[in-house]
Amino acid sequence: MHRWTDPAQTPDSLRRSVATFGNFDGVHLGHRAVLSQLVEEGTRRGLPSVAVTFDPHPAEIFHPEGGLELIAPGRLRDELLAETGLDGLLVLDFTREFAEQTAEEFIVRTFVDTLGVAALVVGADARGFGRAYTGDVGTLRELGATHGFDVVVLDDLGEGERWSSSAVRRHLAAGEVAAAAGILGRPHRMTGTVVHGAHRGRELGYPTANLSDDSLGLVPADGVYAGWLTRTGLATQDPERTLPCAVSVGTNPTFDGTVRTVEAYVLDRTDLDLYDEQVTVEFVEHIRPTLRFESIEELLEAMAGDIEKCRQVLASIVPS
Repeated sequence: MHRWTDPAQTPDSLRRSVATFGNFDGVHLGHRAVLSQLVEEGTRRGLPSVAVTFDPHPAEIFHPEGGLELIAPGRLRDELLAETGLDGLLVLDFTREFAEQTAEEFIVRTFVDTLGVAALVVGADARGFGRAYTGDVGTLRELGATHGFDVVVLDDLGEGERWSSSAVRRHLAAGEVAAAAGILGRPHRMTGTVVHGAHRGRELGYPTANLSDDSLGLVPADGVYAGWLTRTGLATQDPERTLPCAVSVGTNPTFDGTVRTVEAYVLDRTDLDLYDEQVTVEFVEHIRPTLRFESIEELLEAMAGDIEKCRQVLASIVPS
């Protein structure tokens, strides 16, 4: 997938294309349905498929006080988009000036002039683009008729609840990682560098890989989770690449901690040296909330139980 940020630098090979646009936070199943249709449409027409997205997220410009936490920001989002088979990803700098474009100006400048778009593929909920949030599917169809491109619209999708980034955020905030995975189509993930922590896990016989503060991915609710740790620097087929783990999120209240951390213990492994490695941690199932224990003995007993539950959860699951 070719990623670029300057419309003027669009490769000639992508100038006649099929395209879509959106924030794509989390790249959930609703996004993936649109992107799959996009790639299929491109294949059918013999044209490359291109997604257009924005950085930063518009909410960070218009509602910075809201503190929107992104499910998969920046590079993590781009990696997830690349997995869908896209040929190109245009990441536009989102500013207040950019947002002053009318819906027609945005569509014509970005898709007609820059990408020579033959077809736009969007979900039925495509709305709120352009100045004053006026653009919607009806706008796209009118512009398509005027400027000579087709508009392919997919109905809203979801089983039980509509697939949306906001629904994923709600589930993660409640620690409901399995429900979030049902919308994402995969376990929620974080990625970052392993750094030194307080080394309490090692002292207790359960050495953990602590993720750095600048790790990418929304941190779920405090608690213990069954999951997978992937050493992204190793080859895909390396048996040491993806390993079962127990993940702890929280402040370590038993030790009066105040800093919220994400740390993963690879099940039954005390021999790993993961410091400074880039890893991805996936959250498969919530095991229990974070608790304060009155003694180290109680903590160790609980940890042993957590690990056994994680082992049982992961035994029949193939990592993504």
